[in-house]
Amino acid sequence: MSNQLLDLSNAFAAAVEKVGASTVLVNARHRLPASGIAFASNLVLTANHVVERDEDISVILNDGSEIKATVAGRDPGSDLAVLKLEEAGPSPAEITEDAKIGQLVLAIGRPTSGGIEASLGTISAISGPARTQRGVLESYYRTDTTPYPGFSGGPLIDAEGRVVGINTSGFGRGISITIPAGIAWKVADELARNGSIKHGYLGIRSQPVEINSAGQKALKREQVTALLIVGLEDDSPAETGGLLVGDTLVAINEQPVLDHDDLFANLSGDVVGKPARVEVLRAGQQQTVVVTIQERKADAEQENHEHGRHHGRR
Repeated sequence: MSNQLLDLSNAFAAAVEKVGASTVLVNARHRLPASGIAFASNLVLTANHVVERDEDISVILNDGSEIKATVAGRDPGSDLAVLKLEEAGPSPAEITEDAKIGQLVLAIGRPTSGGIEASLGTISAISGPARTQRGVLESYYRTDTTPYPGFSGGPLIDAEGRVVGINTSGFGRGISITIPAGIAWKVADELARNGSIKHGYLGIRSQPVEINSAGQKALKREQVTALLIVGLEDDSPAETGGLLVGDTLVAINEQPVLDHDDLFANLSGDVVGKPARVEVLRAGQQQTVVVTIQERKADAEQENHEHGRHHGRR
């Protein structure tokens, strides 16, 4: 047994050493430094809330050297930001999307110039989608690792030193969660290319409803909830595309819409500016309407419409 424990201990120590080469200290706020992980040789992924300024940003690498950086893009909805380094720095981290409840993991941070820090725990839950102040996370992990100060923006890793996700305490209430690596890297790629994440605007007011057995029969699948359209914005994509008050929105691009979180998630990313197949129940029959999703311009106002907060208005 002691040899097995020693092997496990050595494996985790090697994993920390491996990912430590890609984990940096991020100097981008007035108080405590934070952590980040190399997304590319000249790009660092970190938590958006720890980037409190757009200038005078630097990162400290594993060997103690310091490189100046600028903000390449940020997304408050996912609390992720990408920093561009003035010169090539650390080697990009290896990621994995294979995460399981009960899996042993390590939360990694470089909150000081003194070196890397780690906290051992397990993935206690895989949840989602979850609504944030300005978006929806498709999924997230909860762990019982200790989120030490300065760990936000740093990686959660497996026993092989692969990044399972990005840790952040930026969603408030003192809770630290982990954004899965697959989602984080997808967001980082778009931020590096475009500087921001586009969020779509359909232009409806809606409320959740249950789909009865006749409706499910018309859909030819089991789907117990959807969104009843109770209002359309003037000249909105929904109105222009032919959606009607009284339609029950059940899917977008063949992805079921069970509630407002599903709607918001299906209106993010590369759907903006493209024709989308919007599936509805109309007078008890399944119909598909092609709607070109527009980019949401006024987040607060549009979010109210999409999330149905004013669903009583006609």
